[in-house]
Amino acid sequence: MTLSQALPPIRVLPPTGRVPGSSAAAASPGVNLVDARDRPLRDLRISVTDRCNFRCVYCMPKEIFGRDFQFRERDELLTFEEIERLARASVQLGVRKLRITGGEPLLRRGIEELIEKLAQIRTPEGEPVDLALTTNGSALPVKAAALKAAGLKRVTISLDSLIEERFQAINDVKFPVSRVLAAIDAASEAGLGPVKINTVLKRGVNDDEILSLAEKFRGTGHVLRFIEYMDVGATNGWRLDDVVPSAEVVRRISERYPLEPAAPTHPGETAKRWQYADGAGEIGVISSVTGAFCGDCSRARISAEGQLYTCLFASSGYDLRAVLRDGASDAELVEVLSGRWRTRDDNYSEQRAALTPGSRKRIEMSYIGG
Repeated sequence: MTLSQALPPIRVLPPTGRVPGSSAAAASPGVNLVDARDRPLRDLRISVTDRCNFRCVYCMPKEIFGRDFQFRERDELLTFEEIERLARASVQLGVRKLRITGGEPLLRRGIEELIEKLAQIRTPEGEPVDLALTTNGSALPVKAAALKAAGLKRVTISLDSLIEERFQAINDVKFPVSRVLAAIDAASEAGLGPVKINTVLKRGVNDDEILSLAEKFRGTGHVLRFIEYMDVGATNGWRLDDVVPSAEVVRRISERYPLEPAAPTHPGETAKRWQYADGAGEIGVISSVTGAFCGDCSRARISAEGQLYTCLFASSGYDLRAVLRDGASDAELVEVLSGRWRTRDDNYSEQRAALTPGSRKRIEMSYIGG
């Protein structure tokens, strides 16, 4: 039996761009892959390294990821050519957005070369993909211009506090907040905008800065996004009591600066958009705990050594590196990826409340880039 005979036939979205009973819209006509819950594949997040120069307490706590922690060897990581092949295959199946992540992706030597390769990819309709990168900003001031020249469109920068002592305590390597603010400026000056700024809120740690963060970026053209503290992995000591609900964030900002809901920019968007009523820009809230968005999740993730994960809270992945290094053709890569997506049935955030704490192993966020 051949691989194609073993897999179910590809399901195609109707010409309207919608699958009956689904809220997920197609990005373009043609063959559009959908999973077991009628969700199309639109976003691919690719980790290029498992290393990071920060030790953020909610992501890579130092007591776990210390000096003796064994990171991947260079030959275990996907090469840029392998990443490019996987990206091209995914675009054939409907992916329209590629996001480069880590660890800290700017630690990967020659990252500009990879960006240049990915920027050349075109959809079946001849359009470029939306190419973005998430970073802690530490190396961005010296790399922003080169990344833009290579074809990067946008960056998202993590910033969890404006208070120097607190920010250094969160990143746990004494990295100064002023250098992240400089990275935001550098990205904007290089044309990598609108710059998105991600803040993970934790009750009793930085939730007293909601308003000051909003005020810092109001009117700048940057988009500040507040993320609910998530139970990704098992090393960050997550508790539901530590979560600051997005509804509270919107309420607290709106009491000072009235907000109005804004339409999503594309189907499956994780952040709910809110515009300032006075026209001073917008914020976003990502409610993965209090407002699960599994229903139209269109994202897949590939770890630095080539494991495919179809959910941020997955327990295990699928080894694409082995497929690549066993000599698979491009057509076979497309077939493998489509087969994995067609059987996808993930909806962890919708199940969270019914699960017994600790009953399910979860991949660490630093491993697949959030």
